[in-house]
Amino acid sequence: MFTGIVETLGIIDKIIQKEDGKTFIINAPKVMDDLDIGDSISVNGVCLTVVKRDDFKFHLNLVSETLKKSNLGDLKELSKVNLERALTLSTRLGGHMLQGHIETIGVIVEKNKIGEGAELVIAMDPKYLKYCIPKGSIALDGISLTIASLRENFIKIAIIPHTLENTNLGIKDTGDSLNIETDIIGKYIERLINIEDIEDDYESNIYSKLRSWGFGET
Repeated sequence: MFTGIVETLGIIDKIIQKEDGKTFIINAPKVMDDLDIGDSISVNGVCLTVVKRDDFKFHLNLVSETLKKSNLGDLKELSKVNLERALTLSTRLGGHMLQGHIETIGVIVEKNKIGEGAELVIAMDPKYLKYCIPKGSIALDGISLTIASLRENFIKIAIIPHTLENTNLGIKDTGDSLNIETDIIGKYIERLINIEDIEDDYESNIYSKLRSWGFGET
C-alpha cells in the first residue's frame, strides 16, 4: 500500500529488453537506505518489486501486461519517474490509500500556468468517472491529488508549486499520458451495493455447471 506522497524523482539509468518484458535499473539514492530485495515500490503509481540493488540503484522486472496497462512501456533511459516506498504502520497518511494497481491511462489535454502552480485538464475513460467526485482523491502517476471539477470524460486538477517541483508533473505537458488509480473506497461501496446480484449470478452458474456434470439430477 502507498499514500501518493512522492518521495523523490528517480532516473531510469538503463532499460534491458527481455522476451517477456523489461528490466528497469533506476538511480535513486534518496530511497536506498532501507530498500531491500523483495520490497514493493511505487513507480509512477505502479506497484513493483525490487529484485536487485546496490548502493545507489535498484532493479525492477516489468512483465508485458504491466507495460501495456500503464505508461511505463513508453519510458526511455534517462526518463524521470515518481517513487514512493511502501507505507509502514508508523507512516503518516498524508495522501490517501493506494494499491499501486493502475486502472486506466489518462492524457493531459490542457496545462495552464496559474501563478507558480498549474491547472491540468485530463481526458480519461468515462467508465472510471463514476469513482470520481469533486474534491475527491485520485492518483495520477502515483501522486495523490484532489479533483477540482469534472465533466463528460474530463477531470480538472490544480497543482501546487511544490508538486510541480518534486514530481514528474513539472515536466509533463499536453499530450503526455498519466497512470490513473481512482479512490478504492468507491469501488468497495459499489461492490457492497451489488453483492446480492453478484452472489445470485455466481450460485446460478455453479449449479448450472454441477448439473452439466450430472450432479443434482434425480
